[in-house]
Amino acid sequence: MTAKPVLVTGSTGYVGGRLVPKLLEAGYRVRALGRSIAKLQARPWAKHPLVELAKGDVLDFESLQEATQSCRAAFYLVHSMVADPKGFTETDRTAAQNMARAAAEAGLEHIVYLGGLGSTEDPLLSQHLRSRQEVAEILQSGPVPATFLRAAMILGSGSASFEILRYLVDRLPVMTTPRWVHNPVQPIAIRNVLNYLQGCLEHPETRGQTFDIGGPEVVTYRQLFDIYAEEAHLRRRLIIPVPVLTPTLSSYWIHLVTPVPASIARPLAEGLRNPVVCKDNRIRAIIPQELLDCRQTIRLALERVKQQQIDTCWMDAGGVIPPEWTYCGDTDYAGGTILSCGYSVQIQATLEEVWQPILRMGGDTGYYFGNCLWRLRGWIDRLLGGIGFRGGRRHPLELRVGDALDFWRVLEIEPPHRLLLLAEMKLPGEAVLEFHLTPQGDGRVELKQTARFLPRGLAGMAYWYSLVPFHRWIYRGMLEALAAAVGKPVVKGPEPCNAGSRKQAKK
Repeated sequence: MTAKPVLVTGSTGYVGGRLVPKLLEAGYRVRALGRSIAKLQARPWAKHPLVELAKGDVLDFESLQEATQSCRAAFYLVHSMVADPKGFTETDRTAAQNMARAAAEAGLEHIVYLGGLGSTEDPLLSQHLRSRQEVAEILQSGPVPATFLRAAMILGSGSASFEILRYLVDRLPVMTTPRWVHNPVQPIAIRNVLNYLQGCLEHPETRGQTFDIGGPEVVTYRQLFDIYAEEAHLRRRLIIPVPVLTPTLSSYWIHLVTPVPASIARPLAEGLRNPVVCKDNRIRAIIPQELLDCRQTIRLALERVKQQQIDTCWMDAGGVIPPEWTYCGDTDYAGGTILSCGYSVQIQATLEEVWQPILRMGGDTGYYFGNCLWRLRGWIDRLLGGIGFRGGRRHPLELRVGDALDFWRVLEIEPPHRLLLLAEMKLPGEAVLEFHLTPQGDGRVELKQTARFLPRGLAGMAYWYSLVPFHRWIYRGMLEALAAAVGKPVVKGPEPCNAGSRKQAKK
C-alpha cells in the first residue's frame, strides 16, 4: 500500500478532509491536492510521514498533470456549488476532462468519483445532479477505469445537508415547506461513504462500475425532521406543505434561517425535488459494512457537535488565496488606494497571554465589543444575499488557515504572533483585519490591530469614508476590550497607528 501514493483531489473539502486521514491510518501513501499549500499545511494530518502535499487545481491541467505523476489511483471529490447553471456545468466539464486526460497520461490504475443519485431520463432532474452524471460519463469514457459512487443525502456533523436539517428544526417550530417534503430519500452516513471510497481501492471488481450507495432505510424529509427533533429532545415540528415554494424561494429561506448561503442552498434545494433512492445494492456484497440508519447517524452527529469535535465542515471547501495587495506591507506596488484604520496597545503580559483572547474571538465568544452590532452587520449581509454570520467557527479554541470565522476567513495564522482575516461579507471592495503581537521588552507586548480596505470604485470610497467615525469607535473599543480580556495591566494606549490611506504604485 505504500509503494505508490493515492491522489486525493478536494482534500480540504468535507469528504476529502476525512478521507485523507482514514487512508493514512490504513497505511496508504496519500498525495493531497489543494489550491492552497497553507491550507493543506494547516490540516492535522499534514505532517504524517505518509502524506505528500501538492498545490494544484483541477481547472489547471498542468498542475493536475504534475500531481498525478507516479500515483497509483485518484479520488475525484470536487464539484461546483454555484447557482449559475452555465457556469458550473462548463466548470465541471472542463475539470473532469482534465482529470481523465491527466490520469491517462500518468498511467493511473483507477479513478474513484463520488457524485449524486438521479437519472438523466428524469425531466425534473436538477442541473447540478445532471452535471454530476456528465462528469461520471467523461471520467468513465477515458482509458483509466473509473468507479462512480452515487450517493443521496450525506449526513454527518458539519455536512451541508445536516446543517440545513439542524438549523431548520432547531429554529422553526412551524415550517412551511414545498411538496418535496414527502419525497423519498435514502440518506447515508459520512462514515459509510468513507468506507465505500476506501473499499473501492481494495476491490478491483469495482473498477469501471457505477454503484448506488445509501443507508439501510428509505425515509421522507418529513420523517427526517421528526427523527432529528426526537434526537435533539425537541417537540415535533408542525410541517405545512405549500405548492408554490420554488427551489429559488426555498434556497432564500434556507439562506435566512441557516448558515448555508443561497449559492449553496439553491442547488441542494433543487435536488430535493427528485426522489433519490438506491436502485442497485450490489456494492453491499462487494464492500460489506454496518450501515448506520438515520437515527444512529443523527445521534452521532449531534454528539460530535455537542463535543465540538467536528473534523471537517461544509465551510472548509474552497481555496484560500490572499488578495495580492495584502502582501504590500509598506512597499508601494499593488496599485490602487489602500485605506486603513489601526490601533495599538501595550500590555504587561506574555505573548501567549495576549494571544489567547485573539484565538477565542468570534463564534460564541464574540468580538469583545459591540457584539450586537457585529451580529447586525451579519444579518444585513444575509439580507443582501451574503454569507452573514454562518455557523460561527469550527472549534472554540482552535484556528487554522482556511477556517471560516463568522463572516471572515483565516488567511494566515502564526501563533502567537499574527492572525490575518479576510472579510467574506458583501462589500464594495476587499477588506482584511490583522492582529499582530510584538514583544517590547520588560515583559510587555504590543498588540496592533489594523483593518485595511481596498475600495472598488466610487462606491467603495463612499462606503469607507462614510463609516470612518464608526470604524474608529468600534475598532478602538474592540482593542480596549481585547486588552481587558487578557487580564493584565495596560501600559500604553490604545492609540492610533497606520490610519488613513496609502496610494499604491502600479506594478
